[in-house]
Amino acid sequence: MEVLFVFIGNVVRDIINPLIGLLFALALAFFVYGAAQFILNSDDASKRDEGKKNLLYGFIGLFIMSAVFGILTVVTATFGVGLPR
Repeated sequence: MEVLFVFIGNVVRDIINPLIGLLFALALAFFVYGAAQFILNSDDASKRDEGKKNLLYGFIGLFIMSAVFGILTVVTATFGVGLPR
């Protein structure tokens, strides 16, 4: 059973956490892109609305990635899956 916990810990540390970090960075870039679009196109209503949508989607992505990371941390700590350093 300990071998399984170590394996799961390694998968979380080496695959899932970097993937969450990458998706978090992409969501942050999308959020910043939406903010820039909203600010730079303040005179054009349709592009400003598109910037608002991108801001919202970026924020939702940031929230989801933060929630996934938190849930993963709680689940691994609850079941005693040690993340070897």
